[in-house]
Amino acid sequence: MRRNEEESAFVYVVARDFGFAPNPFFGFCTLACCKPKIRSKASVGDWVFGIAGRKLAKPHHCVFGMRVTEALTFCDYWIDPRFVAKKPARNGSRAVMLGDNIYHRLLGSDKWQQEDSHHSRPDGLPEESNIERDTSTDRVLISNDFTYFGRSAPLVPDHVFGAMEYENRPGHRKYSRTEAGLLLAWFEAEAHSSDGPVVDDPFQFRQSASRFSAGSNKIINEVLESPTI
Repeated sequence: MRRNEEESAFVYVVARDFGFAPNPFFGFCTLACCKPKIRSKASVGDWVFGIAGRKLAKPHHCVFGMRVTEALTFCDYWIDPRFVAKKPARNGSRAVMLGDNIYHRLLGSDKWQQEDSHHSRPDGLPEESNIERDTSTDRVLISNDFTYFGRSAPLVPDHVFGAMEYENRPGHRKYSRTEAGLLLAWFEAEAHSSDGPVVDDPFQFRQSASRFSAGSNKIINEVLESPTI
C-alpha cells in the first residue's frame, strides 16, 4: 500500500451492506451510489473507510477500506469495458444483481437513465429519489487497492478511534494522514493477514433482491431472496 503525507481518510458509518455501495465485486471496489459528499471530495490517493453501524449489529467494526486509485464520471464508468460486469442483471447471481454501474445518459440528452437495480423501484422503473441523490455528484470512486471484510468485519481497537476522536454517527469525518495514522496502520495489518481483497459476503447479501428508496429511507422487498448464489 503506497502512502504519502498528502493522503486524507474519509470515515463513515455503513447503515446498509448489501454489496451495492460499496460494491467489492469483479476485481474493483467501487463507490458509485450513495455518499455523494465523499464522492465529490475524495481525491486519488485518499482512503475511504466504512464502519458498521448499529443496524448491522457490529458497531465499530470495519466493513471495508479502499484507497481511491481512480475516479470516473457516470458515463465514463458506463462505457468502460473493465466495469461491464458491474452492470446489474436482476436475474443473475447475487453479485450481478447488485451491480452499481446503473447511470448513463442517452446521446444528446441531459436526462439520467437508471438501470433496473437495487436503487430502482420494485417494478424496475426509475426511483427518482435515488436518482436525485446519487447523481448530485457525477463521480464514481474506484479502487484496486482495498480490503472488503463484509460480515467478518474486524473490530477497530478503542485506542485507534480514541486517538481520532471518532464517533459512530451519521455523516462522514475527514482526517489528515497524520490524524488517521493509527487507523491506516491497523488496517494495513488486518489486510495483510486476510485471504484476498474480499474476505466475506456482505452483511445483507442474502437480501440481494431487495430495493432501497432514499425518499422513504426504507428497504423494499427485503425478505425477497435471489434464487442464485
